[in-house]
Amino acid sequence: MTQLEKATQFRSLHSAPGAFVIPNPWDGASARVLASLGYRAMTTSSAAAAATLGRRDGRLARDEALAHCRVIVDAVDLPVAGDLENGFGDAPGVVAETIRLAAEAGLVGGSIEDATGRTEDPLYEIGLATERIAAAVQAARALPFPFTLVGRAEGFIRGRPDLDDVIRRLQAYERAGADVLFAPGLPDLAAVRRVCASVSRPVNVMAAVPGRGFTVANLAEAGVKRISLAASLYRAAMTALRDAAREVHDAGTFGYLERTIPTAEFGGYLG
Repeated sequence: MTQLEKATQFRSLHSAPGAFVIPNPWDGASARVLASLGYRAMTTSSAAAAATLGRRDGRLARDEALAHCRVIVDAVDLPVAGDLENGFGDAPGVVAETIRLAAEAGLVGGSIEDATGRTEDPLYEIGLATERIAAAVQAARALPFPFTLVGRAEGFIRGRPDLDDVIRRLQAYERAGADVLFAPGLPDLAAVRRVCASVSRPVNVMAAVPGRGFTVANLAEAGVKRISLAASLYRAAMTALRDAAREVHDAGTFGYLERTIPTAEFGGYLG
């Protein structure tokens, strides 16, 4: 598909009935496995991307993050969106440039968060945060295809778990033109329902939070349109790696081999 075709298909997923799951691959192989399982689009995870280089979330430079996105774009013939963190800079102009560069990397969507990356001042003031989304929207609208922009309110995962403030921010980002709204870390279905009822644009929810009891069905019933998995699939893969390596190191056995994908099957995923 062309980038325009991918962008149009991606946008249509947000207007179709029901909810859809958008998984988060971390390299070309994981992207191809997910595509083979029937997922219709995917998005990157900043945490998983950083981890592939042995770093913590938020420790990638913009060029590194976009290079990682390009690997996934090139691996699959599907729409790919990017976790663009806070746009890799405070100024609205920097955020706008990030959107343009994301499009050049082959992405058809991306998210901009309102987190500063500074522990002493974790969130941008709502006025500046909204200006940053507006700049991203303007850059996205200037592209020759419909880039799907996500506005993220980060309070619940940045030490500011104030639902009223999160909703005010999401409403401001909607007015600024964001196509999708996202508040990672919502604590329960009641909060999810309130967020969905407070905005008119599609809502993304991060389902990969232990103990929440979320399912695709109950999130769809709550009004969610898009369900992302963050770095959870990457952590699941790393859990399997740790357990297999621990078995060999501690027990001297190779039982994990009975649980792995056969070589031929894995080769089939890679094409």
